[in-house]
Amino acid sequence: MKFAELEISEEIKKATERMGFTDMTPIQEQAIPVAKTGVDLIGQAQTGTGKTTAFGIPMIEAADPQESEIQGVVITPTRELAIQNAHELSSLGFYKKVRTIAIYGGQDIQRQIRDLKRRPSIVSATPGRLLDHIKRRTIRLDQIKMIVLDEADEMLNMGFIDDIHEILENTPQNRQTLLFSATMPKPIQLLAEKFMHEPRKIQIKAKTLTVSLIEQNYVKLREAEKFDALTRFLDIQSPERAIVFGRTKRRVDELMRALQKRGYEAEGIHGDLTQSKRDLVLRRFKQNEVKLLVATDVAARGLDISNVTHVYNFDLPQDPESYVHRIGRTGRAGKTGMALTFITPSEFPHLRSIERLTKQPMKQINAPSYEEALAGQQKLAIDNLKEMLESGKYHAYMSKAQDLLDEYDSAQLIAAALKIMTKEPNTTPIRLTREAPLMVKHTSGRQQRGGKGRNYYHSKDRDYRKGNNYRGRNRQKS
Repeated sequence: MKFAELEISEEIKKATERMGFTDMTPIQEQAIPVAKTGVDLIGQAQTGTGKTTAFGIPMIEAADPQESEIQGVVITPTRELAIQNAHELSSLGFYKKVRTIAIYGGQDIQRQIRDLKRRPSIVSATPGRLLDHIKRRTIRLDQIKMIVLDEADEMLNMGFIDDIHEILENTPQNRQTLLFSATMPKPIQLLAEKFMHEPRKIQIKAKTLTVSLIEQNYVKLREAEKFDALTRFLDIQSPERAIVFGRTKRRVDELMRALQKRGYEAEGIHGDLTQSKRDLVLRRFKQNEVKLLVATDVAARGLDISNVTHVYNFDLPQDPESYVHRIGRTGRAGKTGMALTFITPSEFPHLRSIERLTKQPMKQINAPSYEEALAGQQKLAIDNLKEMLESGKYHAYMSKAQDLLDEYDSAQLIAAALKIMTKEPNTTPIRLTREAPLMVKHTSGRQQRGGKGRNYYHSKDRDYRKGNNYRGRNRQKS
């Protein structure tokens, strides 16, 4: 179904056309007509399926730009997603003159207060900063018509569930509530039962959790072998644009520096970076100034990044659902993608839990040798040489080439040129801090014991406790 066929205002149809939207995704086609009727709705679909437009169109339709109060709120787990949603909602509301602003931690709160005084119709916010504004009375939610919980399962994982309860308790009983989540763990179901009224449920079938165009492979190896394997795969596969996922902020920093040390263009992104630094890193990656982005799950969640050809899971994610979000960065818009996951022997139960969720087995491949990596770079050099020959953009060098041919053997000349063009695998010694193995959730709900106990996994600078309602001092910043 096309957006032009929807029963929506001409202003929004014009906006979707301006944004380049033509055909609706499954979640959009099913959710928009239901949400427009004003009923509560639960939508189960992963990142990258067009959820923002699915809730954005009904929210923009319901908004009146002449009213001075906030009429719609979108709550998201990360600042990047808050910004992305605000941008898309602003585009959808462009012709209807419905304003949306982003509210998130890490940005000057006085600047946000000034933006709020300009009377936006919609706020896209992270839970912690939204609650801060509510307590300051700089945001009042007593007049809102619609509230959206976006990436609800991730907000649970990040410890925001109690904040969500407190926020919802500050909203009117007659509001419309939309909840979107890739998975529906018990605390999210309880949240829906408490705060939603007979919600309609829309579920994108599990077979669409992973994209069929993504080739999913894994490599079995020891922790100490992972970095050399990564660089050799990079040399062989020569990704146009790739994301390397690490489990912790420390890991991301170390991986980025190690890749740069071996001559790769790489930048890192995680929750401890300032917003200006995060924006700079993302801009460089989107503009192809760097080909490798090293990221944590939290930082990469909801990033508006297209044309990613490869995803490398240097570390397995803590939750199988996060794997789905990771590989969803590639294989978009009908393009093929590749996801490669590094597995240590003790992590095989976790691999199997991922395969049960995705309903797709991963294919095991071997880590390449130095010789295979070198052959990959040689092939790239030869391909570049052939491409230049086919382009015909070399005639200014013909006289120099002829001078060299008069002096040297032609095969020797080509060999020397290929030697210069080939990025030979760098073997500079690299030492990474070891990450502890994961604690694996089994389908029975019990967890494999080990380390500091069944609810913990440990890194150098903090312990992370996995639990449905745990918030504590280690809650991720929004």
